Amino acid sequence: MHGIAAAIESFPEVDVCGSPFQRGRQHGAAVPERIVRSARLYRQQLARQNVCAERLSALALGMLPAIKGFDPDYLEEMQGIARGAGVPLEDVILINCRTEMLFGHGELAAICKELDDGCTNLVVLPENAESGRLMHAHNWDWREECLDTGIVLRVRRGGDALEPDLLVFTEAGSLARHGFNSAGLSLTGNFLSSDRDYRLLADVPLVLVRRKMLEAPSMNAAMKLLWRTRRFCSNNLMLAQAGVSGDGQHIGDAVDLECAPDEIFWLTPQHGLLVHANHWLCPVARSKLREQGLAFNPDSLYRQRSVETAMLQAINHGPGKIDWATVKKALADDFSGAGGVLRKPDAEGVDAHYATVATTLIDAASRTMWIARKPYQPGAFAEYRL
Repeated sequence: MHGIAAAIESFPEVDVCGSPFQRGRQHGAAVPERIVRSARLYRQQLARQNVCAERLSALALGMLPAIKGFDPDYLEEMQGIARGAGVPLEDVILINCRTEMLFGHGELAAICKELDDGCTNLVVLPENAESGRLMHAHNWDWREECLDTGIVLRVRRGGDALEPDLLVFTEAGSLARHGFNSAGLSLTGNFLSSDRDYRLLADVPLVLVRRKMLEAPSMNAAMKLLWRTRRFCSNNLMLAQAGVSGDGQHIGDAVDLECAPDEIFWLTPQHGLLVHANHWLCPVARSKLREQGLAFNPDSLYRQRSVETAMLQAINHGPGKIDWATVKKALADDFSGAGGVLRKPDAEGVDAHYATVATTLIDAASRTMWIARKPYQPGAFAEYRL
């Protein structure tokens, strides 16, 4: 793992290249057991919504027109994953469309509980970074079982200005979750909920939107794509671009995009900083939508404030004061009484099987990211390079 000590429990790396089907087959053949675990996890979640195997298969096949209509290559890649892993295509569709397929199989409270995909994102612009390079970080809070389904997927697409290569963290069998590309673009995402969600099954699955944005050569191109695409449910996307100016100085910019299915609201950096947890922040969005996620993720309020406060305290000491140690400490806050930024798996009650599965640190300018599997354990970060 690029010089990382063998004792670190890291996520496996999967390298793919070639045609969409070839990439998928390589992906599936590399981690078949993890793909089986991924599919089993979401089959169990649908079973709790009283969805039988026959109904699940019908739901999966019902997603085919939306997948193929958005990008036929993505369907070919999924077919390749299924072939390589030796699993039915329905399992791969389920992994990629889990949010969409859970719709309509229970009361809203049950659906939101199953989709309790809590995350905390942040971006530090170069002027506040000790390294002088843009910093992008993310905590993924989800099912503890995903400790054994996560992978780091390296996609070789050509590596040129129009088809940058990708390095992404995702669930085995899924096309993307978060990461960066060789053009310096980085993307993370997190759960949002509103009263406009889960209405039209024909809309584009979130995983495909994220993958397409990560393939973009620039922030501008990624945002154009997003604005042209209707989504099935709300989602927050933090998008950043790292680059170098004509005189050799590191530069960068970022935007946070709060996405309802049919409308996008945005936040831009303040004091060279962006932070987002799991509730709507844009005043315009809050005036137009009904927030539904805080009933299930009230700790989002604490996480937002805690990480913002930690970053601003570092900035107040002067420009260029934030290093990765500061970011790690902020994302490792474990004030359990208020919810805590870092969720440990030994929590009691109904959330006992949820945890911070991974903490990801992205330095897209140096084509490097560090990911901690079990970030609540010391020395958990492994390094991955593009």
